[in-house]
Amino acid sequence: MRMTPLGDPVDPFDEQTSPRWRRQAHLLGASFEFLADDEALLALADAAYAGLPPQRLGNAAPLQVRLRRGDAAGWPPDLERPPAARHLSGAGVVGVALDAVNMALVMPELGRALVTVSPELLARPRDARIELVECAVYQLAARAQGLHALHAGAVALDDRAALLIGHSGAGKSTLTLQAMRQGLAGVTEDGAFLDPVSLRVLGVPGFLHLRTDSLDRIDDPALRARLAVSPVIRRRSGAEKAVLDLRGTGLALAGDPPALALLVFLSPEPAAGPDPWRPLAPHEVAARLAATQPYAAWRPGWADTVERCAHLPAFELGRGRDPGDNAARLRLLLGAGAA
Repeated sequence: MRMTPLGDPVDPFDEQTSPRWRRQAHLLGASFEFLADDEALLALADAAYAGLPPQRLGNAAPLQVRLRRGDAAGWPPDLERPPAARHLSGAGVVGVALDAVNMALVMPELGRALVTVSPELLARPRDARIELVECAVYQLAARAQGLHALHAGAVALDDRAALLIGHSGAGKSTLTLQAMRQGLAGVTEDGAFLDPVSLRVLGVPGFLHLRTDSLDRIDDPALRARLAVSPVIRRRSGAEKAVLDLRGTGLALAGDPPALALLVFLSPEPAAGPDPWRPLAPHEVAARLAATQPYAAWRPGWADTVERCAHLPAFELGRGRDPGDNAARLRLLLGAGAA
């Protein structure tokens, strides 16, 4: 982070530097204000959140993220990717640190977060956005509003949402894209937040990450053309994925959070019979939530939330059917519940 000379009698903590750039957005149910030292830092927030429909929940006072330019980190110029994030907590602060300069510190009780970015990381804006800015926003929104953070995707039809739950590589992104092509609104690809009071689902629907070896199954010419010029990233697991920015595609993005109405657990195993959709009993739903959401399991109120979710319609979706067919079935299930 930024350092000032030891013993500076005027401003030893560099507190009198006023941010020149400001941006406001309604994200994950809360009103966010981003404050930045310079326009390049504010561009990190714009890349993630500009142009998204507002999401209002009304559970929190306005939240603020301060973006500051830090000193040089001293990374070698040929560094392939930034250091892995290390998690930290204590004295009412949670956050992540890549090194002594690049970090995101979140103070939920104050409704504030501080993100510092070195010149080296600012030259890699995607990494800065994902590792620090998005981390700060997610942690601040979830903790300030008491939301359950889930490893799940979500889509919605009108005011009804389906959670798509499965391990990485289970097909959440592909099913999300196919569902959006059939008129459902995207809520989030992989990071859903659930309000334990209203059971409303929140997320950031800006991007989809699609495996490059699955792109030939997309038969929409406009989407294929867009994917052809989309950046391709390599995850730490080694998987290569095309990054599809959903803004401007004409696909629907969810605004104010829909109510949870359906749970779909995507299985990596082939379907046992001709119908890959197997209904789940309440005890099975509870067991699967416990197995797939270890982070949420120790948060306050999780047991009550599981009990309520266990009595919603739920299915295991095995591999085997075309994703477009599964998206059509998903739309019918959400529509039938509304009727």
